[in-house]
Amino acid sequence: MLEHKDTNSPTMKEDKARGGSRQLLRRLRDIMATGEGAQERLDRLVKIIAQEMHADVCSLYVRRAGDVLELFATEGLKSESVHQTRLRIGEGIVGDIAAYARPFALADAQSHPHFAYRPETGEESFHSLMGVPILRGGRVMGVLVVQNREESEYSDETVELMETVGMVVAEVIAAGGVVRRREQAPVDGLALKPLRIDGVQLSSGLAMGRAVLHRPLVPIGKMVAEDEAHEQRRLDYALAAMHTKLDHMVKTVDDAGGGDHVDILKTYRMIAEDRGWIQRIRDAIGTGLTAEGAVVRVQNETRARMAKVQDNYLRERLLDLEDLAFRLLQHLQESNANGNGQSGPTQADLPKDMIVIARSMGPAELLDYDRERLRGVVLEEGSSTAHVAIVARALDIPIVGRVSRILSRIEPHDRIIVDGNNAVCFVRPGEEFRRVFATSMELHEQRLAAYARDRDLPSVTCDGANITLNMNAGLLIDMPHLHETGACGVGLYRTEVPFMVRSEYPDVKVQADLYARVYEQAEGKPVVFRTLDIGGDKVLPYFQDQAEENPAMGWRAIRVALDRPAMLRQQLRAMIHAANGQPLAIMFPMISDVQELLNAKKALNKELDRAKDRGLSLPSDLSVGIMFEVPSLAFQMDAMLPHVDFISIGSNDLLQFFFASDRGNPRLDKRYEALSPAFLSLIRLIADKCREKGVSLSVCGEIAGDPLHAMALIGVGIRQLSMSPRSIGPVRSMVRTLDAKALEAFLAVNLDSPAHSLRSLLIAFAKDHKIFL
Repeated sequence: MLEHKDTNSPTMKEDKARGGSRQLLRRLRDIMATGEGAQERLDRLVKIIAQEMHADVCSLYVRRAGDVLELFATEGLKSESVHQTRLRIGEGIVGDIAAYARPFALADAQSHPHFAYRPETGEESFHSLMGVPILRGGRVMGVLVVQNREESEYSDETVELMETVGMVVAEVIAAGGVVRRREQAPVDGLALKPLRIDGVQLSSGLAMGRAVLHRPLVPIGKMVAEDEAHEQRRLDYALAAMHTKLDHMVKTVDDAGGGDHVDILKTYRMIAEDRGWIQRIRDAIGTGLTAEGAVVRVQNETRARMAKVQDNYLRERLLDLEDLAFRLLQHLQESNANGNGQSGPTQADLPKDMIVIARSMGPAELLDYDRERLRGVVLEEGSSTAHVAIVARALDIPIVGRVSRILSRIEPHDRIIVDGNNAVCFVRPGEEFRRVFATSMELHEQRLAAYARDRDLPSVTCDGANITLNMNAGLLIDMPHLHETGACGVGLYRTEVPFMVRSEYPDVKVQADLYARVYEQAEGKPVVFRTLDIGGDKVLPYFQDQAEENPAMGWRAIRVALDRPAMLRQQLRAMIHAANGQPLAIMFPMISDVQELLNAKKALNKELDRAKDRGLSLPSDLSVGIMFEVPSLAFQMDAMLPHVDFISIGSNDLLQFFFASDRGNPRLDKRYEALSPAFLSLIRLIADKCREKGVSLSVCGEIAGDPLHAMALIGVGIRQLSMSPRSIGPVRSMVRTLDAKALEAFLAVNLDSPAHSLRSLLIAFAKDHKIFL
């Protein structure tokens, strides 16, 4: 008796889809193997796609110079519309597919608000439409569309098949003869003229050199497989080779002295074995693609997901997967060529002074480049907590991130200047500008040398006011700067950063070992440990993502800690263990209510009692403080000050809450600033209250590290500043040329000014009094 098979079961549907995919890909492979001209091949491609997908229409639009999509081939629309019908990127449904590099599947396309009717095509009789972007190397090369007369739903399997077909068509377009090579080049239609492009600072420093486009497109060769089992074996070999290479890289860095970037590389290595990612590649091979084609297919899916993800941590994971996909492609290609499975950039052809240009980079890829020749990096994406940025800071490599469309604006070996200090890069600068910048680099190096020579000089104003200069840190790789800069101590150790680069929550022992190493490297200088300041834009990988309309004012920092008391207690326990009888200073972030502080101190006292009961060494001196970031505390000072030993003003958050101004909103950028009379008056109010009660006060936000802002802070009563290591030298030089009493008197008569900012007045004061800014 024959067993009845359910042809509608998920397994049967999947098998049927795979069979159809393989058949279509085989027919397309045969077309690609012919010696026909490009137009003839495109005409045959659309005809076969329409047949195999049971579509009344299949149309192919190719991207031309000026961001125009031109109809290059069609089966089903009027033939006279070929090379006549054009749409702008973003115009109509087809233009929308190209603009956002995402597929569309519509049962009734004509009712869609983006539908753009072109009468010359005769498409008014077709209702349903499904289109996909034709992608190659992350660049949209065109759009592939099928249409049907009847309204019909397109399944996810059909959309995925079309995306795979689009990859094959991309290779036909790239092979040449479809459009001029210059139109395929990643240039946005502008003449190759000098450009100045702003970004964000990921790693400070100055660099000048020749552009090297990171991750040049790996030549795929064959997209359609002849033997699925053979492709699966090739994937196994390439994965093994990639894992071996990464293991060697981790060991090399670890043997060289380690640091937090070892944890980053280890996490990256773990992601390389992600079973879901590898299985998706295997499934793509099962549809009829080669191993390379399967990797590219999954890479395209990752990019599509990335476009929808706002969470910083999830974007980091997706960037790591895309990075690994490229490395895997290299292993697949090079194992084909020589069987050795080695990967990495070919150094021989790279310029002596390299500026690497990339959309994104993984931490391991930075280490692939010759450190003796790598001068700087420019990224289209990136954040200060990105793994590549952390590793770059450890290696003292300047990086400017979020540089809009840099890959589409630059050619290989173009001259480029990276100003990591001011977050700007210059593309194809003229000879005179290069000469001036080279002089600036020399002066910058001389200044750095002077700051290093002066690191042991006291930070005292001309009239004898002692200004304590501390540094901010967040990783062990920051700690050597404590002694290199002559900082008095660590005014802010951001404990959340090591948590963010790990794939799982560190237990008490791991945390205690980390804090103990901080103590060890501080060599007796004071360190202020801030408890976890997570939430908002700082998400831990092992936390469930909490969607919030306004995360900056949502569930973050002390609010998370008090709602997760076990997490807070473990961190406090680890700090007590690490102190081991040494002084301990703990700071709680984003306190907005006195009771929050009291609850946090209650948790700390319980841990102290626990340590005492177990016979552990208690801190020789315990200081408890808060981050002053919420304006409401200004009205609770009398109630709060008896319960704290010190306060540190977090100017970044305080400024945005004070003016109700989102600091991440470009429309509000520089609209409100710390040199306004109102904000400086608030700082003076806090300083007066703390001085009256004998409570230590410092500022640890970004403004503390800018000489002009630091000068203004001293003028309203601040005597302790904590900043990034690179800022200590410039601020020390300013302090040693400043008369604090004269500045205080000057500001006292100007804080009532109705002016938007006191910036120009303060610059004039510095110039008149020969203050070194």
